[in-house]
Amino acid sequence: MSRIGKKLIIIPSNVKASIDNSLISINGPKGELSYNISKLIKIEKIKDKLKLTKNYNHKKAQAIHGLSRSIINNMVLGVSQGFEKKLIINGVGYRSQMEGKNLILHVGYSHPVNIKPPENIQINVENSTNISIMGIDKEIVGQIAAKIRSIRPPEPYKGKGIKYIDEKIKRKVGKAGK
Repeated sequence: MSRIGKKLIIIPSNVKASIDNSLISINGPKGELSYNISKLIKIEKIKDKLKLTKNYNHKKAQAIHGLSRSIINNMVLGVSQGFEKKLIINGVGYRSQMEGKNLILHVGYSHPVNIKPPENIQINVENSTNISIMGIDKEIVGQIAAKIRSIRPPEPYKGKGIKYIDEKIKRKVGKAGK
């Protein structure tokens, strides 16, 4: 029994939701997102709330029930508030800069690393070590942040690399001398 799938999705007053067969479109002040719902799930709009129910009672429908509810709730939050991930660059000489919409990273390689974000993602750089990724789609914002972090993940000895702002790095003790 999905506890998440049973929760109603509350639609704020500045957000509009429309259901067309298995396609749900959410439109808000930040933009518009749409999602194709599985045939195992039925969605209905009750005043300013969305309710998801399972058409069948088996394991696959159970899994998709909670997943669909989470995705649609994230769509509603995204078009009304947006999502943001923050990254920090640690390391001597490590820095980042914006060139147009592209992010240029100088993180210890022989060449700068160039990242071109998708059209609905905005990247900002503050004081060359703080990077913020903003957008309305939580999945894409998280994926771009993970891609940037994977260019130079933090290493455990000195903590150099790119990490999330709230990430804790487990430090290791270096080699002991005589």
